[in-house]
Amino acid sequence: MKRSRFTEEQIIGVLKEQEAGLKVADLCRKHGISDATFYKWKTRYGGLEVSEARRLKGLEDENSRLKRLLADAMLDNAALKEIVGKKVVTPVAKRQAVQHIRDALGLSERRACALIGVGRRVARYVSTRADDAILRQRLKDLAGERRRFGYRRLGYLLAREGLTPNHKKLFRLYQEEGLKVRHRGGRKRALGTRSPMTIPQEPGQRWSLDFVSDALICGRRFRILAVIDDFSREDLALVADTSLSGGRVVRELEVLVERYGKPHMIISDNGTEFTSHAVLKWSEERQIEWHYIAPGKPQQNGFVESFNGRLRDECLNETLFTSLAHARRVLADWQKDYNTVRPHSKLGGRTPAQVAAQWSRGHALETIVIPSATHHKNTELSF
Repeated sequence: MKRSRFTEEQIIGVLKEQEAGLKVADLCRKHGISDATFYKWKTRYGGLEVSEARRLKGLEDENSRLKRLLADAMLDNAALKEIVGKKVVTPVAKRQAVQHIRDALGLSERRACALIGVGRRVARYVSTRADDAILRQRLKDLAGERRRFGYRRLGYLLAREGLTPNHKKLFRLYQEEGLKVRHRGGRKRALGTRSPMTIPQEPGQRWSLDFVSDALICGRRFRILAVIDDFSREDLALVADTSLSGGRVVRELEVLVERYGKPHMIISDNGTEFTSHAVLKWSEERQIEWHYIAPGKPQQNGFVESFNGRLRDECLNETLFTSLAHARRVLADWQKDYNTVRPHSKLGGRTPAQVAAQWSRGHALETIVIPSATHHKNTELSF
C-alpha cells in the first residue's frame, strides 16, 4: 500500500481549516490535493481530534497484525495437516515432508523447515550414495521367493551370485525395501543354565527324529516324520501319512540305513511310536543305541526341534495342502531345496549337502559346539 505524504495530524489540521471557513477549492489548491482526496479524508477523520486519530491508527495497525498472525497460524495448521499420518523422524522423511509442504502450499523453505523442525542445511542435502538398483531388485526378488528368510540368509544367496555388500549395507537396503520378516508367536523357553551340547564329529554318528502335524484344506489331519543328521544337518527323510505307527517308523529307518549307513545313536522323545516294541526290537537287532530325552524337555532334542520350526515356518505355514499326495510332493521339493540350496547359518552359509560332500572327499570340518544357554542370543539352534 502506498504511504500517504500527510500524517494524521496534518490531515486533521487541513480539516480544521475547512471548518474554520476556508473554501474547499482554496484549501485543495493550498495543500496540493484533489477534491476527492479531501472528501475521503473528511469521511475518515471528520470530527476527530489528533489523539483520537492516533488511537484509531494504532487500532488499525494492531488489527492488521492480528489478521496476519491468524492467517499465518491457519496456513501452518494446513501445512501440518498435509503430513498427518506420516512418520517424520529420519532426515530423509523430513526432507520429503518439507518438499511436500512447499509444493502443496507454496511456503518458503525457511518457513517449511521451521514447521517440520529441521535445519535448512539438512533439507538441502543431496545424497551422493550409489542407487544400488541391481542389488535392491535382486534382494527383493530373492525375498519374494524366500519369504521367511532374513537378511543374513538372503546375503548368503546374493554372495553365490557375486553380490557381496557388507552386512550393514545389506541390512539398510533390507529395511528400506520393507522386507522384514514378521515374527510369528514364540514359544516358552527353559530357564536356567544348560550344559553345552557337542555335535558329532562326522556324518552318520547321530540322527534325530520327531513328528510334525498339519492338516489338509478339508480338515483331515496328517503327520510328518522328520529325520535329520545332527552333524551335517541334512534332512534325511520327511515321511507324510495320516498314520505313522512304530512299525512304519522301523520300515522308514531301515530304508535310511540302507541308503546312508547305520548311525551310532538315534535321539527321540518318548512318544508311543518311538517306545513301541517294534522300535525297541529293531534297535536291539541293529545294535543302534536309542536315546530318549527327558519328558517335557524338548530342548534335549534341539536339532530336530529347530528343524521342525524351519519346516513349519517356511513350508507348512506357507502352503495349503489339497491332498496327501500334494503334501508329499511339496515336502519332497522343500527337502531337496533345504539340503542343496538353502544356506545354513551354523555351517557358514553352506548347505548340508555341501558339508556331507566335503566330508566324503576327506575334508574334515571343525567341531562345532553350541554355547551355553546363559548367553540368550546363542541358545537357539538355527537351521
